Amino acid sequence: MGHQDKSINYIEFPLLKNEETKSFYSSVFGWLFEDWGPNYISFSGAGVEGGFNGESGIPVQAPGVLVVLYAKDLTSTLSAVREAGGKILQEIYSFPGGQRFHFADPNGNELAVWTEASS
Repeated sequence: MGHQDKSINYIEFPLLKNEETKSFYSSVFGWLFEDWGPNYISFSGAGVEGGFNGESGIPVQAPGVLVVLYAKDLTSTLSAVREAGGKILQEIYSFPGGQRFHFADPNGNELAVWTEASS
């Protein structure tokens, strides 16, 4: 399959904690990982390919790009984030068309998870 012009092709996050990152995203979202040396891991199964890059050793700083993930069951996903060691930054809240929450991963990256409004 070719690459789509003018589309998101790959997402790369800063990496500080290799094993914790793999454990967190695999247990909460079912992502798969491949190691590319001690400071880089790629992931698949997220709807877009990506990686975590620790080569520079630069700490995560906010604000940054906010990646928003989708989940059918927001409440169970929030629970899974907590159980995997994620820090909830903003509890579930409503917005026109749905609900979402924000969390920090083991590296301090902020992400959000959303779902459609129930009918």
